[in-house]
Amino acid sequence: MSIWEYANPKKFMQTSAWVLPWAVGLTVACLVVGLVWGFFFTPDDYKQGSTVKIIYLHVPSAMMAINAWVMMLVASLIWIVRRHHVSALAAKAAAPIGLTFTLVALVTGALWGQPMWGTWWAWDPRLTSFLILCLFYLGYIALWEAIENPDTAADLTSILCLVGSVFALLSRYAVNFWNQGLHQGASLSLDKEENVSNVFWVPLLVCIAGFVLLFVTLVLMRTRTEIRARRLKALLAQERVA
Repeated sequence: MSIWEYANPKKFMQTSAWVLPWAVGLTVACLVVGLVWGFFFTPDDYKQGSTVKIIYLHVPSAMMAINAWVMMLVASLIWIVRRHHVSALAAKAAAPIGLTFTLVALVTGALWGQPMWGTWWAWDPRLTSFLILCLFYLGYIALWEAIENPDTAADLTSILCLVGSVFALLSRYAVNFWNQGLHQGASLSLDKEENVSNVFWVPLLVCIAGFVLLFVTLVLMRTRTEIRARRLKALLAQERVA
């Protein structure tokens, strides 16, 4: 069995129909446990007070905003190389979800930054690259809507996705590239010395798992919708010809 079998729309619809109920259940469980644990059963930070609990929304949403673009990049490359329509539709489906995560990260970052930094916004390298990534999301979605031919739209949006990946990379590693800036380093790292305290770390991992599962669930749902919409469009075109 080849992985490319799942690029077949029929196979994808069958598999995703089986996966979705499990994905929804796990998503709800992780989000409820992680958010309730984080917001109601963790102590206030000795410096940041209760504002530290924004971490349970800000960090997972920021991570998924970047990872959603990475997923779109992989799907776009598959489209460019192998011309599988499901991959192009999956990238299209992921864009509004990634944009939502990006907006959540920007808003929660501002809410967290104001009491900590004394300002809602700073032209920090990470913040600036993240804002540009948000604009790329908007441009990607707009480009899909502006072009009528779906294959041409998939080609052009794939190129845009390649360019925007630079800013996705900068959003993740800007703190490492430039020392200046208000934004702190990673909250989670393979280096245990850089991780937050375990009392915050464990529920944060549960929240991150919930956001990952939420992204997978929504992408599957939206990709199924895109496949149905494409089929409907093809059937209407056939009726017009007939």
